[in-house]
Amino acid sequence: MKIVKYSAIAIAVAGLSGCFLEGDDGDTGAQGAPGNDGAPGVSSLTVQTDLPVGDANCPNSGVRFDSGQDANDDGELSEDEIADTSYVCAPGATDVNNGELLTTLNNDWFIQAAAEVENNKQVWMEATGTAASMNSASVNQYQVSSEAEMQALVADLRGQAKNVILFVGDGMGISTVTAARILDGQMKGMAGEENQLSFDRFPFAGLSKTYSVDAQTPDSAGTMTAMMSGVKTDVGVIGVDEDIARGDCATAAGNELVTALEIAEIAGKSTGIISTARITHATPAATYAKSADRNWEDISDMPEAAVTAGCTDIASQLVNFESNLESRFSGVDVDGIEVVMGGGRRHFLPRDAAFNSPDAVSEVEGDRTDGRDLTAEWQAMYSNGVYVYDQAGFNGLDTETTERVFALFNESHMQYEADRSNDVAGEPSIAEMTEAAIGVLDNNDEGFFLMVESGRIDHAHHAGNAFGALHDTLAFADAVAVADDMTNDEDTLIIVTADHGHVFTIAGYPKRGNPILGKVVNVGSDAPATAADGQPYTTLGYTNGLGYRNLGAQTNSDASYAAAPDAGRKDLTDVDTTTPGYHQEALVPMSSETHSGEDVGIYAKGPGAFLINGTNEQSVIFHVMDYAGNLVEQANAVVE
Repeated sequence: MKIVKYSAIAIAVAGLSGCFLEGDDGDTGAQGAPGNDGAPGVSSLTVQTDLPVGDANCPNSGVRFDSGQDANDDGELSEDEIADTSYVCAPGATDVNNGELLTTLNNDWFIQAAAEVENNKQVWMEATGTAASMNSASVNQYQVSSEAEMQALVADLRGQAKNVILFVGDGMGISTVTAARILDGQMKGMAGEENQLSFDRFPFAGLSKTYSVDAQTPDSAGTMTAMMSGVKTDVGVIGVDEDIARGDCATAAGNELVTALEIAEIAGKSTGIISTARITHATPAATYAKSADRNWEDISDMPEAAVTAGCTDIASQLVNFESNLESRFSGVDVDGIEVVMGGGRRHFLPRDAAFNSPDAVSEVEGDRTDGRDLTAEWQAMYSNGVYVYDQAGFNGLDTETTERVFALFNESHMQYEADRSNDVAGEPSIAEMTEAAIGVLDNNDEGFFLMVESGRIDHAHHAGNAFGALHDTLAFADAVAVADDMTNDEDTLIIVTADHGHVFTIAGYPKRGNPILGKVVNVGSDAPATAADGQPYTTLGYTNGLGYRNLGAQTNSDASYAAAPDAGRKDLTDVDTTTPGYHQEALVPMSSETHSGEDVGIYAKGPGAFLINGTNEQSVIFHVMDYAGNLVEQANAVVE
């Protein structure tokens, strides 16, 4: 017999639980002879004694039971007549009076921790959808008599997610999440450390190992390909496995991978992509493109040999996603990606000023050298779609009636969150784009798959600007909160993670509540601490990069690239390090700060979220999404 213990949290199989070994009964023995009458016996007595609190055997009080034979027939059990003693002890006290543990009970940390345990218990129950019917210790038990029955029961857990949303904070390592959490709390008037971001409150979490097949420290192309396809690959390539030479078009054929977005599309779900970077950049491109080089964003970026060999640029693959997918899988009839929002207009427009958008900032906005206007091609292909390039167009969207949106809000990347108000024609926030996307996608009764990337966290870190990176992280957390509010935990899996981290540190011994963007002030002091060189230093810093910049109110992190690297120690005595334009010191001079090889967090809620735990290969994220939505099986049913 096997007993399967099942809850929405976990599955445990206990082999042979509750089974007993049974032997042969043997033959019947011969009948025994009649017995003799016994002699008169003695009385058996059992004596019950109440025990006080503090008894050695029952510290919380209880009852002692003594039993034996009353050999002298005096109606009492003496010590030498006791043959057996047992105890029934009272349970430990669950309440204390005002005189007990007084110091602990009056301690705020103790009270808050106790409340958090109760809250976590409630979160656990709500995550299982059983808060009203079960307590945190209960599970349902099902008995199965065969492996087949067990597999059938486990299979019932698949496919509970109608919708899947993957949030990727590009470059959002553990230290970035921590610093952003503190900054957010301090902006709210708190000390900061006790604060929680929206996804900090998700009931399930784990870690992701970010290395690529050929690299200890990865890039976004290889890492996002792993998350979207379930297969780890090399750095710099998109949507293909490791059996490829980067930049060699001929090696891509036959090594293409299928992504979660493509599978969802085949399965009949609506699909969407959002990024604050160029929509052809590595992370969003890995949801739909197959490329031997992440840099082939438009045809002008490709070597002539690759074009001649038949490889196509990433922007063209996006616009022709529907026909490309149908050509790869015989008999498939899909309707294409419903929502695309991000930056990167230059890769869709010809290198001709006549095609400039009204808010173009370059003399010639487009980069394409083949004369194609892919925005016009998309509009001709989807007469029911809406092409948007500015805030006004975005504001005019009716998500209840709009069937399809193609939005390119900037020539290159969208603005940093701190700099967004300076955009020529205005840009929506990542939270606003998320809200609009879900509004369009949830019109499909079959559900949807949505990927949302905050790409500029990564870019601000590369520029060495913690202010920009943290503010983009907070905008990202707002987008997660919007998605959580708009969807139902019973049918929507939300995963929040990062593709990789950065060499970004939180250091020194600053006192509690010290401004996270400020200089270190030690515990018990009001003056900035000094290093061995006698100069103050900041809590946040970078191991490598462009180094120190003091650009005051400048909100564009990329302004850092206007000057050569300036690494090493600087005298910060009279510098306000909390301004948007302050760029932290770096140890090693580099033309751009680098990624790190550290693990990154994974946070999840909704059906299948319980599979996010422990330390995982990054490719596991695809398999969790597939398990929750049963995407592959649904798609296979269509293909077959």
